[in-house]
Amino acid sequence: MDVEELLDAFERHLALERSTSPHTRRAYRGDIESFFGYLDGHAPAGSLDDVDLPELRAWLADLAASGSSRATLARRAAAIRSFFRWAARTGRAQSDPASRLVAPKRHRTLPGVLSAPQAGALLDVAALAADDGSPLRRRDAAILELLYATGIRVGELCGLDVDDISQHDRLVRVMGKGAKERFVPYGAPAARALDAWFGVRGRVARPGSGPAAFLGARGARIDQRTVRRLVHALLAHVAGAPDLGPHGLRHSAATHLLDGGADLRIVQELLGHASLATTQIYTHVSAERLRASYEQAHPRA
Repeated sequence: MDVEELLDAFERHLALERSTSPHTRRAYRGDIESFFGYLDGHAPAGSLDDVDLPELRAWLADLAASGSSRATLARRAAAIRSFFRWAARTGRAQSDPASRLVAPKRHRTLPGVLSAPQAGALLDVAALAADDGSPLRRRDAAILELLYATGIRVGELCGLDVDDISQHDRLVRVMGKGAKERFVPYGAPAARALDAWFGVRGRVARPGSGPAAFLGARGARIDQRTVRRLVHALLAHVAGAPDLGPHGLRHSAATHLLDGGADLRIVQELLGHASLATTQIYTHVSAERLRASYEQAHPRA
């Protein structure tokens, strides 16, 4: 059995048929390599048909015993189920031994969020820094305003081109997970910050910059690490704020929308969640705040 050839074919399937991100493909490949590495040390398989459900369960048990988290176990189980489902469908395996593989359920933790005043203070810090006219500080202010206004993922933001942002309609065209396109509105503060950035973008752009909406200091498309770094740096100036990255701004935007009365399905559409269950975690965040306020204010709490 040529494992590398199998993995290459499976990775092509993930890219071409399921339109998964490079990050997902790397993670799934690593998970499946982990399983075959386990088999080599315990019961080497001559073909995929030699693999059975007890071996898959033993692999997960071994991972759990070595300290893997529930989230890691859940992802690795999902990866191996996806792999064997594909192998059976394409004739590389006669049956699917992973169809009944169950991993421990993930603990559902509440995401960290900023309060509305903290979010406002963060954006004020960015705007104040941009007042010196520095192109990169204007870029930073526009990035923060857009992340908070739209709740888009940091990867989605970095992938934006200039034409994806309609300044006239105040809409952002976002290419989300699974190459699914959606349109997300933004408000007047974000519009002003974007106008300020696009007014000086040419001073950062280089001949090879291309159409990227946001550029790094050397004129190339900005990368996710740079965005994470600038969010952490500016949040450090907000008293009492948790140390969150760009995903924390996404969580905050969703929570504040629901706190303001937005419909859950509208928030699902804005965030690009495939399942409403994913969006519902933000209702728990709001409920926690409601309980905290109740217990603080009610004399019989």
